[in-house]
Amino acid sequence: MNPYIAEFLGTMLLIIMGVGVVANVSLKDTFANGGGWVVITFGWGFGVFIGVIVAGPYSGAHINPAVSIGLAIAGKFPWQEVPMYVLSQLAGAMTGAFLVWWQFSDHYNKTEDPGAILGTFCTSPAIKNPLKNLYSEILGTFVLVFVVLYIVGAEFSADSLNNTTIGLGSIGALPVAFLVVGIGMSLGGTTGYAINPARDLGPRLVHALVPIKSKGSSNFSYVWVPILGPIIGALVAAFLFLVIS
Repeated sequence: MNPYIAEFLGTMLLIIMGVGVVANVSLKDTFANGGGWVVITFGWGFGVFIGVIVAGPYSGAHINPAVSIGLAIAGKFPWQEVPMYVLSQLAGAMTGAFLVWWQFSDHYNKTEDPGAILGTFCTSPAIKNPLKNLYSEILGTFVLVFVVLYIVGAEFSADSLNNTTIGLGSIGALPVAFLVVGIGMSLGGTTGYAINPARDLGPRLVHALVPIKSKGSSNFSYVWVPILGPIIGALVAAFLFLVIS
């Protein structure tokens, strides 16, 4: 499989499961309505598991621009591949969000809370404080990328890097799934833990485009936080890894 197609499919599956679980819990008249935060965090973790299983053997399953950038900064992924990986991830995120919207469209139109509707697509702060919100995304993504780099550290130091698939897929899907669940449970309550620019921007764009009865604003004034925060967190993780490893 072409690695760009793999990144597209892996990210699409991540978003189908992640946006899907939030829609299932948040929208009116679904059987899972009111399922709560634990259900959401495990849904996102399983989304990572599924996305990595599919994309891992072909692209390394970054399924996250922050991971691609962090690996490139650490010298473990070629910079020339980053733009196409990011575009593939963004397209996959938009496709996944659209497919979830289509499945839940009746429930979206029955839901009267614009905030709940927006929350199924993208993130927003529980308490609006731009610097603290940015810090929340930096910290969550730092934990994600730093732990991933350490788990695969032995492979990264090998002489056969050019023949090794680099990325989340190289460590197996399950540890990363549990890592994402842990980040969500411990750190996710302040901003919804985007920790992935494509995960937030792609579905937010879909929210702006699709017809929903009580949709409200897509809140693009906030979008810089879940884009910039994960990128900074990945950069910090990569630099720290290089310094101390």
